Amino acid sequence: MKHNSFILLCLLLAFSLPAFAQDPAAPVKPLTGNFGLGFAITGGNTDSSSFNLAYEATYDPKTRNIFKTKGMYLRTSANDETITDLLRLNFRDDYLLTKRVSVYGDFAYLRDPFKSISYLLNPNGGLGFRAYTSDRTAFTLSGGAGGVWEKNEGYDVRSSATLNAGQSYSYKLSDTAKITQNLTGMWKTKELADALYHFDIALVTQIVKKIDIKLEFLDEYKNRTLPGIKKNDTAFITSFLYKF
Repeated sequence: MKHNSFILLCLLLAFSLPAFAQDPAAPVKPLTGNFGLGFAITGGNTDSSSFNLAYEATYDPKTRNIFKTKGMYLRTSANDETITDLLRLNFRDDYLLTKRVSVYGDFAYLRDPFKSISYLLNPNGGLGFRAYTSDRTAFTLSGGAGGVWEKNEGYDVRSSATLNAGQSYSYKLSDTAKITQNLTGMWKTKELADALYHFDIALVTQIVKKIDIKLEFLDEYKNRTLPGIKKNDTAFITSFLYKF
């Protein structure tokens, strides 16, 4: 009996050793993102080579709350004269109600003196919907309402309630390359034709472990502008990203 018990104990230890030998799972990083630096070729109100800085960050502790922020600064000079000086910032917090539905709060800031926008502030909130998610693909929609305060050069601050909508898509081509695309719209309720649209699409691919290269096309369209200012501005940007 003792001999049988000894054999049983040995067998249990033999089967248990591989489990103890396995390396512990790497902890999930709650904060991820990147910093970018690059150049651009712009068209629209300005046509010139440009310098840009950008960042993206996501804080996801794997609870119901996900915080994201991103920003871009684009500056262009020609003949020692600044002709583009654009700053765009965005902060968004999503609280997951279910695996697909979230309630969100968002704050957007835009400064573009060459569109005569000293500043545009747009806090808003609403519902987000994960229409499709998989290991490679993510497609989300969002819609809500908020307010806007816009200051144009030479004019008083104008305010209005807003309607907001957005769409986001990403697809992993491989473990080291992906495509991203975003579209947002903001409509002032005082005059729905006074709208601001933003579109971007990008290809991101890894060069080395911590460095990516990003090829991005941006399109900013404002339906109501001051006389002499074009409604549409585009930019093609190449950036090098450092991931953290």
